[in-house]
Amino acid sequence: MPEISPDVITESTLHDTDDPAIWVNPKDASKSIIFGTDKNTEGAIYAFDLDGKIIQEKTIKGFKRPNNIDLEYGFKLNDSSKTDVIVFTERERQKIRLFSVPDMKPLDNGGFPVFSDATELDANLPMGVAIYKSPKDNNLYAIVGRKTGPENNYLYQYLIKSDSLGIHSKLVRKFGKFSGKKEIEAIAVDDEAGIIYYSDEMHCIRKYHAEPSDGDKEILCFGGQYFKRDIEGIAIAKYDDKSFLIVSNQQAGTFNIFNLETNTFIKELNLGTLGTDGCEVTTKALGNKYPNGLFVSMNEEKNFFFHDLAKLKLLE
Repeated sequence: MPEISPDVITESTLHDTDDPAIWVNPKDASKSIIFGTDKNTEGAIYAFDLDGKIIQEKTIKGFKRPNNIDLEYGFKLNDSSKTDVIVFTERERQKIRLFSVPDMKPLDNGGFPVFSDATELDANLPMGVAIYKSPKDNNLYAIVGRKTGPENNYLYQYLIKSDSLGIHSKLVRKFGKFSGKKEIEAIAVDDEAGIIYYSDEMHCIRKYHAEPSDGDKEILCFGGQYFKRDIEGIAIAKYDDKSFLIVSNQQAGTFNIFNLETNTFIKELNLGTLGTDGCEVTTKALGNKYPNGLFVSMNEEKNFFFHDLAKLKLLE
């Protein structure tokens, strides 16, 4: 399969890249920031500019194995002001973390514990995380996966809310099937549709409602036959009239593209990355450098690849 070369390969992290998130600067999109986890006991959240250079003053360190990361805009604080935020898992501390963007200040008083009722070995170690911002009431939820778990209720969903006493996390539901074949790490949410997609790594892509009141019944389990082995990072690319699910085919070194509305397979792409865990996408123009949007993917050589989204030819 011909390789589609990246526009940028970032500077290297110290240890082990895993998952990216894209912050689109609302004042100047050419100054947007790409965040990426460095998954190690002495880990960090790295910040990169659009040239792939590390932004030292936005990079935050001192975390115990930060795994996956996600980003949301306009989280309401108790004083009625708003801030953009990143949420990431800190596996070895069994917590999720919440920081403001772009000033990179902690909002979580050291982190919110997760899976505190787990009794199975490694079932309290958070890995994947995705944010859901409800269009019904603007509530912010973190959907969290873990290293291992039961056949049912593998994922936990937490409401993150600010009040006069601070910012808190509250468990609101447990849901999600698990094949038992490997683990569940990659999670993505379509906020507008209220849908969660997650990778049951050696089995299928699973689809659920994101709104707790819409129920816990699985909508679909699909796509497994198109992967060599592990189904990994998931990114959602939404246009006005078409939308796509981009999923890492890890051992094949490729990405599988699905139609988001029908969940049917479209094509496979080779973007040059090796062993990709996480990926992320924006269809928004990021200045002159990425006028068609940006696709970011983790590469196992301690870096991330940036592709102008037009190179993926999603709309052709």
